[in-house]
Amino acid sequence: MMNANSTLYRILDANLDRAREGLRVIEEWCRFGLEDSQMSAQCKQLRQELAHWHHPPLRMARDTPNDPGTQLTHPQEAIRTDLPTVVQANLCRVQEALRVLEEYSKIYDTQMAAACKQMRYQVYTLDTQLQPRHRLQQLLDAPLYLVTSPSDQLTAVVEAALKGGLKLVQYREKQADDDQRLAVAQTLCRLCHQYNALFIVNDRIDIAVAVDADGVHLGQQDMTMAVARQMLGPGKLVGRSTTNPQEMERAIQEEADYIGVGPIYETPTKAGKAAVGHEYIRYANQHAPMPYYAIGGINESNLGEVLAAGAQRVAVVRAIMHAPSPTQAVQQMLKQFPQTSAPAP
Repeated sequence: MMNANSTLYRILDANLDRAREGLRVIEEWCRFGLEDSQMSAQCKQLRQELAHWHHPPLRMARDTPNDPGTQLTHPQEAIRTDLPTVVQANLCRVQEALRVLEEYSKIYDTQMAAACKQMRYQVYTLDTQLQPRHRLQQLLDAPLYLVTSPSDQLTAVVEAALKGGLKLVQYREKQADDDQRLAVAQTLCRLCHQYNALFIVNDRIDIAVAVDADGVHLGQQDMTMAVARQMLGPGKLVGRSTTNPQEMERAIQEEADYIGVGPIYETPTKAGKAAVGHEYIRYANQHAPMPYYAIGGINESNLGEVLAAGAQRVAVVRAIMHAPSPTQAVQQMLKQFPQTSAPAP
């Protein structure tokens, strides 16, 4: 049986390694993914500070061949679905390791414990700063956007679509009472996050806040974007529907994170709205500085035409909600998109 010092040193050594490794993963994303020299330098400084506390006696206590933890794994560790997931997993890894270091260092060196506590707070701040970039990158990586319509099988349809590879869902419900909307939004938000997908609430900022959704989508008659951002807090996405160049200009001035462009074809979802056709797609390509989603009557059969007109992302309702197999519908539509994504600006 090992003595107490040996056990303590091994715990400290393992978590110093864990924290330094995780910070390096985050640093590489800040450097090459975001091209943010300030965040890269912050990660490097944290790594160097941890290295200062990684004393030789701690390293010498390492016993990798006899460490039972090297055999432990979890299925979620084997696969990362996208770049933001990699970064988020390592942020959690660093935060957990720093907490372990803080607690056990109270026995080893109280100055080290205090330093690890301050580093943990710095990583929390870094996490908050990266959240907007994470969500925006997830948005850029999601060419297909499901806007839900009322359904008795809503949860089942959304989960089937997520199983097909869908990464962006908007909950749109105009008729149900608030209690029902809140309950459904909570369920769908948990479900989307289980599949590493973004969850957006249509119109209702209060519900988006209540369920900790990734953002809100606003129509032209809804609340101003400034108020929406104030209510949602930092790091959340705010989208805006547009049907003409004037509405797009408003969204640009508001600095919307993304916009809807349509209706491309006539659709019962927007009854009475004239189709804007492919011309508005071409206009968006020339004038929209943010990602946009072509929307309105788009389905598997006409998706190719929309992509040929220049759209890179589309939003659909009936093409998934009314599909015999939402999973297959998503898979078939995703196959038509070029397999590329842009880095977050």
